[in-house]
Amino acid sequence: MTENPFFAPSALPYDLPPFAEIREEHFVPAFERGMAEHLAEVEAIASASEPPTFDNTVAALERSGLLLTRVSTVFFNQASSNTNPTVQEIQQDVTPKLTQHADAIHLNHQLFARIRQISPEGLDAEQRWLLDRYVTDFVRAGAELGAADQERLKALNEELSTLSTRFEQNLLAHTNASAIVVDDAAELDGLSEDSIKAAAETAKSRGLEGRYVIPLILPTGQPDLAELTNRELRERIHRASEARGIPENSELIVRIATLRAERAALLGYPSHAAYVVADQTAPDTAAVTEMLGKLTSPAVANAHREAEELREQAGFELAPWDWSFYSEKVRQERYAIDGRQMRPYFELDRVLRDGVFHAAGLLYGITFTERPDLVGYHPDVRVFEVFNEDGSALGLFLGDFYARPSKRGGAWMNSLVKQSVLEGTRPVVVNNLNIVKPPAGEPTLMTFDEVNTMFHEFGHALHGLFSDVRFPRFSGTAVPRDFVEYPSQVNEMWAVWPAVLANYARHWETGEPMPQELVDRMLAAQKFNQGYKTVEYLAATLLDWAWHTLDTTTAPLDALEFERRALHDAGVDVPLVPPRYRSTYFAHIWSSGYSAGYYSYIWSEVLDADTVEWFNENGGLTRENGDTFRRELLSKGGSLDAMTAFRTFRGRDPRIEPLLDRRGLL
Repeated sequence: MTENPFFAPSALPYDLPPFAEIREEHFVPAFERGMAEHLAEVEAIASASEPPTFDNTVAALERSGLLLTRVSTVFFNQASSNTNPTVQEIQQDVTPKLTQHADAIHLNHQLFARIRQISPEGLDAEQRWLLDRYVTDFVRAGAELGAADQERLKALNEELSTLSTRFEQNLLAHTNASAIVVDDAAELDGLSEDSIKAAAETAKSRGLEGRYVIPLILPTGQPDLAELTNRELRERIHRASEARGIPENSELIVRIATLRAERAALLGYPSHAAYVVADQTAPDTAAVTEMLGKLTSPAVANAHREAEELREQAGFELAPWDWSFYSEKVRQERYAIDGRQMRPYFELDRVLRDGVFHAAGLLYGITFTERPDLVGYHPDVRVFEVFNEDGSALGLFLGDFYARPSKRGGAWMNSLVKQSVLEGTRPVVVNNLNIVKPPAGEPTLMTFDEVNTMFHEFGHALHGLFSDVRFPRFSGTAVPRDFVEYPSQVNEMWAVWPAVLANYARHWETGEPMPQELVDRMLAAQKFNQGYKTVEYLAATLLDWAWHTLDTTTAPLDALEFERRALHDAGVDVPLVPPRYRSTYFAHIWSSGYSAGYYSYIWSEVLDADTVEWFNENGGLTRENGDTFRRELLSKGGSLDAMTAFRTFRGRDPRIEPLLDRRGLL
């Protein structure tokens, strides 16, 4: 297949993958050739006759595997954002092969011996850190194990990769199949007109014209529950949300947790959580457990107080599907604010251009130009070229904002091309959201949660765009998992910064700014319902922690019983506040790299809240502050110890008090 577009570097600006030329039949040949070429390059490095040096070994490894990187990046982006049965079949076949491929490199004794021989003397700081990371990566991948243990490790890794793929594909299928079909528009009472139109459009796209479909988003709580007056429909939606992955994923996750515990033991750790945390910014599992414990009791107490208010409002004993509806009533009563009042002021394109991009321009001096001549991987994808203040090219930003049955739930950022001085590449990043697409010609009106998510994901995008590192291993968001959410959470602060909010919160029809009294009420309501929000997050986090602090002697027999007991033992079994994700649809920990790492959101929020305090102390949205944050933190990627970067930026260790204040837990 000489015309396979993966076989040569892209000729497009910024090495953007040539999506218009890529077809599904290109993936398998590119994977096969990519793995073969990469192994040949690695073997040449490992068997070289010259004494090992940083350049002929470590830097050479950094330069290797370019074809495999090109096809992997595009394929797994498509598998998440625009999959189909053919792509899923390829994914099932190639994922274990890629695991075998990685093991063949990390368990190459000759290669590891060469890396071990390289002296850090004479290397600069980034080179020394890269050498250290390579040694750590190989050791954590089993390079120091004996032959028999390495064979067992390979089998464990291969089975785990297969099971994670099955979990992901099961969840997508079940989520699509669990969408709620409504026959009569009267049942949708309470929803805004644009939400009803979107439900009709979704039904039409699924061949159900004349009916209405409410698709499920990834978290347990579904946004329409706050507005629907029909209690029976609310219950249907909630129960469908909680039932996802049962029974298909129930046995899978028990097996995954058991195998992860065995692998951790093989590598010398008491649990998978201990293995994960050993390479994070948290010092150990005890520190994570201690922090979660500090938050749990006050958060649960807050949630119980909130529940009492809701019972008074409702006048009867509540069920989980009632919480959002009655909390919205209490919020309206207390703050005279209604989510439907705000939606007309949050039109997607205006939020993007006059909010997200505008804030980045004020803070960092960057500008954006849409490039309709550059094609994305789906018709909904928009491509923007990003420039520095001096007009120099920075990279490309792709926005993929709409939900579709071929896209997994949630919101995330991917790097399609990583910045690297070594390779001479500039960043290409993509943000994915899951906003319901309105009928053609209708505006996309967002909830404030969706606005906040857009700012959050763009924080990840900035982390990738501002990367200024020599080696691809360190590019952009290649930082510890419990640090990666920190820059994105900081970027959320600009969603409510007065100069930014006033610029984008304008009525989609009239252009009138959101009335100041509505702005004030919206901001005043930010701490409302924090007990619920903190408990639902902590419940998911503690579930993740329970699954991954298992040792090899305590494998559970039943996933749902294990979950029930784990929530009870952690003190977060609040019936009205289900976990943000239940075990069978907890994609973060079973298929998205956050295993024993979901705590990272709250761990990173400690850094985030402390950094927001720094911005406020230093004048807020200024170019000087933006330059400092970009220079000392965002540009560094993983090229130095993450907490060293934080301390250099902040001038001290982080404090937890700003987070407790934000969450209403002081």
